[in-house]
Amino acid sequence: MYEVFNTEFRHCFAMPNSNTMTIKPIKEFTENWINFVTCKNNLPLGKAVIVDPFAKDCKLGTITNDLNTECDTDYHMRAEDFLDKLIDEGIEADVVIYDPPYSPRQISECYKAVGIQTTQQDTQASFYTKIKQRIREIVKVDGYVLSFGWNSMGVGKEGFRYEEIMLVTHGGAHNDTICVAQRRIPQLLSDMDSDDKLLEDEECQLTLSI
Repeated sequence: MYEVFNTEFRHCFAMPNSNTMTIKPIKEFTENWINFVTCKNNLPLGKAVIVDPFAKDCKLGTITNDLNTECDTDYHMRAEDFLDKLIDEGIEADVVIYDPPYSPRQISECYKAVGIQTTQQDTQASFYTKIKQRIREIVKVDGYVLSFGWNSMGVGKEGFRYEEIMLVTHGGAHNDTICVAQRRIPQLLSDMDSDDKLLEDEECQLTLSI
């Protein structure tokens, strides 16, 4: 049993950097989708609600968080606590930037940098599951999740449509960075209705660079 997705795919090369959003094609991928959502929702420039729970020093989000207090973000909390706070406040995101540590080793390094002892639970798959569950709750219908990592799962396919996958090759022994754009769709939306919605977005698609 398998499913076929009608997803745009791109492939490019760029030098690696631990700060994801300083990599030119990845930053452009993110900015293009933010601009697209702003256009599609008829929002004034800069008024989209963009949540970034692992921001580091990225300035593309409007509500930002990073555990490291040396990062210039709005909050310095564990990502699940940060997202719980926004959920409790009734925040609905137009875009969520999901750029977590990509591996258990990276999780340990991030925690060590801020003096937190890593537990076995922190480095299990449940670390990602807890974050994804909260992201799925906070993003509004027709909102987008932009995910970055070493796989293309994003936040899962249930209730979301894959719109674009961009593979960024870094050369040598470096893992590729996989960038995924997903749109949240109503749970009961039929495939036909979803396709119709894509047609309505054609004008805004012109804002995406090829």
